Amino acid sequence: MDTNEIVKIVLIDDHKLFREGVKRILEFEPQFRVVAEGSDGSNANELVKEHQPDVVLMDINMPNVNGVQATSQLVEEFPDVKIIILSIHDDENYVTHVLKTGAQGYLLKEIDSDSLIEAIKVVANGGSYLHPKVTHNLVKEYRRLAQEMPSNSNDPTTDFQDPLLLLTKRECQVLQLVAMGKNNKAVADALYISEKTVKNHVSSILQKMNVKDRTHAVVLAIRRGWVDVG
Repeated sequence: MDTNEIVKIVLIDDHKLFREGVKRILEFEPQFRVVAEGSDGSNANELVKEHQPDVVLMDINMPNVNGVQATSQLVEEFPDVKIIILSIHDDENYVTHVLKTGAQGYLLKEIDSDSLIEAIKVVANGGSYLHPKVTHNLVKEYRRLAQEMPSNSNDPTTDFQDPLLLLTKRECQVLQLVAMGKNNKAVADALYISEKTVKNHVSSILQKMNVKDRTHAVVLAIRRGWVDVG
């Protein structure tokens, strides 16, 4: 998706006050447009069919049809739609179940506005995004994924046992902190650098590792033994 292209968003949450708060945040982003709202997963398909959004931002806990069920139905009927789940649960069982169902993102409702905007942009552009707080809880799952991930001839990490042969020392530090589940602000605070500098380092890491998003970068880093995840 072009960086200047409008991202159309459908917002589904049964709590009107929370929905209005999220919508207000998104309206401050010129690139975003909330094209429709819903209060239950039962009308998700109808909203997507009518408004053809780029991203569906959806609560996991809703009456009648919950976010997981709605995600499954949407993926089956609209395989190109990108779905981000909003949740209060940071348990890895919730996260892995939702991701296996077909969602591209999983955010906790405590997320700050900057991270919410970043998550939508990443997912709209074909990546995946997990709330930093749940990332560390998924380390075991990442290890399993790393072991099962097929060999990729386009994987530039294959020939580098030492990450410093591919990444700079600072990029290795950033990658370690990302693997620990820290968001950009936390990484910036830990390294005494600006958030903009962190974003630049992350972009460089993704490019050098030939991956689309942080999730895949962490998976590869764990597989190569580049990060210590405890």
